[in-house]
Amino acid sequence: MNVWRAMARNPVRFVFSSWPWRSLAYLATTPLVAVLWLAVVAVLLLVGVVLAPLVVGFGVLACVPLTAVVLASVERWRLRWLDPRAAPSAHRAVPDGAGTRARVLFRLRESATWRELGYALLFSVLAAVDLMVPFAIIVGSTVAVGAPYLVANGDRIMYGSFATVDEPLEAWLTTLLGLAIALAGCYAFAALAGGRAALARALLVRAPAEELIEVRASRARLADAFEAERRRIERDLHDGAQQRLTGLIMTLGLARLDGAAPDLIDKAQAEARAALEELRDLVHGIHPSVLTDRGLAAAVDSLADRSPVPVDVDVELPERPPEPVESAAYFVVAEALANVAKHSGASLARVRIRRGDGTLLVEVQDDGGGGAEPAQGGGLQGLADRAAVHDGTLRLSSPPGGPTILRVEIPCAS
Repeated sequence: MNVWRAMARNPVRFVFSSWPWRSLAYLATTPLVAVLWLAVVAVLLLVGVVLAPLVVGFGVLACVPLTAVVLASVERWRLRWLDPRAAPSAHRAVPDGAGTRARVLFRLRESATWRELGYALLFSVLAAVDLMVPFAIIVGSTVAVGAPYLVANGDRIMYGSFATVDEPLEAWLTTLLGLAIALAGCYAFAALAGGRAALARALLVRAPAEELIEVRASRARLADAFEAERRRIERDLHDGAQQRLTGLIMTLGLARLDGAAPDLIDKAQAEARAALEELRDLVHGIHPSVLTDRGLAAAVDSLADRSPVPVDVDVELPERPPEPVESAAYFVVAEALANVAKHSGASLARVRIRRGDGTLLVEVQDDGGGGAEPAQGGGLQGLADRAAVHDGTLRLSSPPGGPTILRVEIPCAS
């Protein structure tokens, strides 16, 4: 609820609510904030000009735009009087460990600082309107309502050259007019204050689009970091542990030919081969070479061949998706088929992958018993998180008795 919605929802109840008083308080404090900011700016400009021959004078002048940052913080706090929605700052966080000079330069380079300075200048001009309009309404309605008392004491109320009130009947009609002005003033205060609040939100508050861009950039950085770490692990395993185990197997084979204890050598060779297979499976789980070398279609066919449940694969990709999207789609299929084998009791599964309209569609269906639940921390939750990293969505249909259909859509730019 904010002042605009409160006024539109019930105009009659609005008059007797706290919103008109909040609006009046917002307008009344605006000139005070403006005068205080102008005084601070005037002092800084005076000191800066006086000290201009010295280097410190330019530092003082550089602080003038930063006063708008403080004013903007005050305005975002005052917004809560009329609009309780969150009002995050449009500024970025200052890097940790930055000194005073670095912090000042960081803020001066931000477009948000100069936008706030422009708002502060406009705010100072509009503060005069915020002072005059409520003053005129309050004084005019008060005089009009008190007209019978003034006329009874022999006073005359003159509205310029247009009208003069000096009769009791005219005075009581003027009182009704004063009440109407006071009633209309409640809406005038709210409209004016709501307009000022909307202006402050537009110029001083981080826009949802900016937040979305930052979230997407953060997701992209996380995805890139994950991909780089995956490749490092894969390279280390391939070039290190696998090579050493392969050398061990060959050494044991030569030792057997030289007449060493056959039983011990056979056991050592078997353990080495098992460790090598385990490492290969681990590397395959991190990122299969077939996905890198031959693409998503071949990698999904490989998953289907190893699945204990028969899998019908239908992949149509006119061109390979970007590598992060391709990797995410592969692991979605791998996890989904693993869930089918472990939990569904299905006799057949189908994998369908399509690319079109800037989206990669992955659909996995089985004829099992259904009832799959995306429990927090489960495999399905992990799939949803993996899709969300790339701004994708996961949809699940799994009624009791089946079938289960898992559909993942990942944005995939050309």
